[in-house]
Amino acid sequence: MKRDIETVDEYIAMQPETAQRALSQVRSAIQKAAPEAEESISYKIPTYKLNGERLLYFAGWKKHYSLYPATKRLLEALKDDLKTYQVEKSTVRFSLAEPVPVKLIETIAKFRAQEISEAGKSK
Repeated sequence: MKRDIETVDEYIAMQPETAQRALSQVRSAIQKAAPEAEESISYKIPTYKLNGERLLYFAGWKKHYSLYPATKRLLEALKDDLKTYQVEKSTVRFSLAEPVPVKLIETIAKFRAQEISEAGKSK
């Protein structure tokens, strides 16, 4: 991508047509699970923040899309749900050739929101 992207709509529109539908579904799943999260672009990718903390990022690639960050706690709690996906460090990769696992993405977003809420209470 050659120019700066300012909105998630722009980001999705600049993706290959095959990725646009999947990324729109990812976006909707995150918004449904964490409606109070603020949407923006950070590091040139769609970003969601909750109470000033990073909730999730997502990015489209040629053959997959990714969600970040997958914390150690999240990976442990959802290991059975994530076993068919590629997980590397704090990244979960989903193939564009497969249907978007909307419910799983909602679960991930809710889990991250809970982590942020708990961290805020302990401060």
